[in-house]
Formats: sequence, structure tokens, C-alpha cells
Amino acid sequence: MEIAQIQTIPMVINVMKVLVTGAIAFFLAFLITPFWTNVLYRFKIGIKIKEKSYDGDKLTFVNKLHARKAGTPTMGGVIIWVSVLILVFASHYLFPIFARWTDINFIARLDFLSRSQVWLPLFALVTAGVLGLFDDIMSIRGWGSNKGGGMKFAMRFWWLFAIAGVGAWWFFSKLGWDQIHIPAVGDFSIGFWYVPLFVFVIFFTAFSSNETDGLDGLNGGVLLMAFASFTIIAFLQNKVDMAAFCAAISGTLLAFLWFNIYPARFFMGDTGAMALGTTLGVVAMLTNSVLVLFVIMAIYILESGSAAVQLLSKKYRGKKIFLAAPIHHHFEAKGWPEPKIVMRAWIFTSVTALIGVIIGILGMGK
Repeated sequence: MEIAQIQTIPMVINVMKVLVTGAIAFFLAFLITPFWTNVLYRFKIGIKIKEKSYDGDKLTFVNKLHARKAGTPTMGGVIIWVSVLILVFASHYLFPIFARWTDINFIARLDFLSRSQVWLPLFALVTAGVLGLFDDIMSIRGWGSNKGGGMKFAMRFWWLFAIAGVGAWWFFSKLGWDQIHIPAVGDFSIGFWYVPLFVFVIFFTAFSSNETDGLDGLNGGVLLMAFASFTIIAFLQNKVDMAAFCAAISGTLLAFLWFNIYPARFFMGDTGAMALGTTLGVVAMLTNSVLVLFVIMAIYILESGSAAVQLLSKKYRGKKIFLAAPIHHHFEAKGWPEPKIVMRAWIFTSVTALIGVIIGILGMGK
């Protein structure tokens, strides 16, 4: 009995590390929020309601329903990735100093800046966040040749492709990864096909995150459930530093949602949606949980799928399938209140996240 108790001590410490990291991230983001929102309001960094879609059609439903949101500050996603960035480096450089001052060794154990587990998702979080930040600034100021300002789709595509390409190269060449895990079946080597798979996953999560970020609290709540799910999956794979990283993002998302739920005080913006979507894809690849990702984020399939189907139908059939796309705008056009759509999306994602975590645990990969 004593041996069993001793063996559980490292597990308890690791659990505490993940939970405490998430809690610190929550309070750090909460402290940063008033400062950042003051900046947003002071410089009038608010959204402009788009009048036309990417294919040039007038956004009649969306424009009318969201007219009251014009001028609401955006770029709230900065709070998320900046808070995580600060916490990652503080845990590595400052926490050991505090541990020596206070003689509390546990503080030093909170360090989660791991080269094998955290460097790449942190790189994705910050680089995609900066990319989205530039896109937000261009949209607000009306810069660029895109309709209403902002980066052209091609520019965003190639920047994101560069980020995904670096990640794919790192996985395939540096880490030697070329396998995909099928839960409860096993690992299968796919050789160089791992590279396009990696790029596809990053594009799927990044652009789907952007598509889903259209209602107050919608994408933030969905992403909170996703990163909480991968906190569990990473922890059970003994990737404790990655679990702490996902917990940190979850904590900051929880703080963000405090201000982003209906009616939103500010929006996530591309700087948050692109950063978190890209990072989620990288985490899924690092945990070898690609198939589980598509279960957890089934709502992303619905959101991106509805937008793609709508676009193809208008192009080849000359008519719409949905009143508006992505699908959350369709429900808005049908008269559903915004909070009702968001709550039901959260419920749907909580179910798919639970199913995904169960599949991920029972069919655990390496």
C-alpha cells in the first residue's frame, strides 16, 4: 500500500502543475484585459460590418442582423496569445527564481517550456497571432485591396502555408514523424504524405476557426472545449508540458469568454481565431490525434462545410442552399436568437468533445 502511494506522488504533482498553470493563465489574462480593452476603445479599434462576401455577393442577412455590432472593439485574441507567451517564459525564467526565494520547490516545477512538446505549438500560436493581427489592423483601417480592407485571401493563404510548411518540415525531417494513428487499430506509416496531411489539418483548423468566429462567444466556447479535451489527451500520453500548455490556453479562453459572451465587450478577431485554430491543429498532430480532432471539432466540419457547399451551389447551380453561410448565420436568418445558437453550439461541441476524448483514451496512440 505504501509503494502505491509513493508511486502516485509524481502523478499528483503533474496534475497540480496542469491545474495551477491553467488557473494562473486565467488570472493573468483577466489582469491584462482591462489594459488592452482601454487601448482598443481609446484608439477606436472597432470592427466594420462587411457588406459583401468574398465572392462579391451582398451580405443582406448578416449585414442587417449585425449592424448594431459596428464599432465594437476587435483584436481581443491578443489577450489570449500574449498571456500564454508571458506565462510560458515566466515559468521557465522567473518561477525558478521565485522558488529559490520562497523555498517552495513546486513553483519551479511549473516550468513547461519544453522543446519537444511546446516550442512548435507556441511558434504556431504567436506567428499566426501576428499574422491575424496585421489582417485585423488592415481591415479596421481599410488598407489593402480586399473588399472593405484587410489581407487578400491569397496573401493569408500563403502566409499560413509558410507557417504550416515549417511545422510539417519540422515533424517530418527533424522529428522523423510519418505515422497516423487510428484509434483502437494502430499506427500506419504514410511516408511523405504526412507533410500534405499536416498542412491540410492546419488549414482546416485555422480557416474553420475563422469561419466559426461570427457570433458572441461562439468560437471562444468551442475552442475552450477543444483545448480542455487535448489537455486530457496530452496528459494521459504523459506529455505533461503540452497538457500544461493546453491548460494555459484554456485558462485564457475562460477569461476571454467572461467579456466575450453576449453582448460581447470585444471580439476575438483574426489574431485570435487564426492563432488558436493553427495551434489546435499542431497540438492534434503532436498528440497523433488527427482523427480524434475531427470528432471533437465536428462543428468545424459543419461550419466550413456549409460555407463551401453554399459557395459551390451558387457558382454551379446559381442558387443558395442556406439563407446565409456559415451555418450559424443561417439559423440567425431563420430568426434564432444569437445566444440560443451559441448555447446549442456549445452543447453540441461538449458532446462531440466527450466522445472524442473517450475515443482518444480508449484507442490511445503512442
